[in-house]
Amino acid sequence: MDEHTDVRSTRTTRRRLLAGGAAVGVAGLAGCLGGRDGPVPAPEVTSDRIEDWRRTDESERTVFEESYGPVTVQAREHTRVFEYAPVADALAATVDADGSPVVFFATRIDLRPAVDRLPASVGRDRILRRVETAATDAFRGQLRTAGIENVEIADEGISTVRSGHTATVWRLTGEYALDGEVPLPTGSATDVGGPVEVGARLGVWHDGTDVIVAGGAYPTEPLIAVFEASLPDSVDAERAVTELADAETAETLATDPAAYDEDVSQLLISVV
Repeated sequence: MDEHTDVRSTRTTRRRLLAGGAAVGVAGLAGCLGGRDGPVPAPEVTSDRIEDWRRTDESERTVFEESYGPVTVQAREHTRVFEYAPVADALAATVDADGSPVVFFATRIDLRPAVDRLPASVGRDRILRRVETAATDAFRGQLRTAGIENVEIADEGISTVRSGHTATVWRLTGEYALDGEVPLPTGSATDVGGPVEVGARLGVWHDGTDVIVAGGAYPTEPLIAVFEASLPDSVDAERAVTELADAETAETLATDPAAYDEDVSQLLISVV
C-alpha cells in the first residue's frame, strides 16, 4: 500500500488474523470496543477510487453469540461488497460471465456488550480471538461467493490506515475459475477458461469502537492472457475481443494487475 509493507510469513494461521492488531488495539484503546445499541453503522470507503467500483451486496448479520460465564457476548457485522465495474462488464460482454475476480469487501464488527464492560474473568484477548476467527471465515466466504477458491495466506505485515490506526495486513493467493465461450472468425466457437491466479489483500484493525475488516482480490496476470491461451494461434486475442465487444473491453482485459493491486491497497486503508 504505500504501505505495501510485506513481511515474511511465519506460519500465519487463521487464528492469528487479529492477533497482531489485537495486541496493539487492546493496549491502546481510548474508548470501548463495541457497546452501541441499534443497527451497526455501515463501513465507509473514503477513497475516491471507489467511484469505479459497483456495490453488489450489503448485509447485516450476527456473526456469533456465545456465553462466557455470566455474560453473553454478541458480535454483529455490517458488510458492503463491491466489484470493479469495468472488468465485470468486460467479462459479461465477452464470455457471458456473471461476476468478476476483481472484488473488494468492507466490514464493521460491533461487540455487545463492550469489551471494557465485561467481567474481569472474561478477557479481551479471548473475545478478540473469537472475533478474529469470524472475520477470517467471513472474508474467505466472500471470496468463495465471488468464485475465488483455494485461498492461502502468503505474507503478513503491519500498516497504518488513513484513520491513523495500526492494521495487520496479509497478502493472500487463490484461484478464479473463468469459464465461457468466444466465437471464432470461422463461424465456430472455442471455450475460454481455466484457473486464473488471484492475489488478495486483507487488513484488520480496531478503530477504538469496532473491528474493521477490509480486503479485496484481483488477477495476477492480465485477463486477456486467458483468452490468448484458449484461442488458436492464428487468432489475436485483443483483436478477437475488440470485434466481439469493443476496443475499450479489450483494453480493460489487458490491464496490468499492478493497477488492481494499487486500487485494492488504497481502498483498504481508506475504510472507516
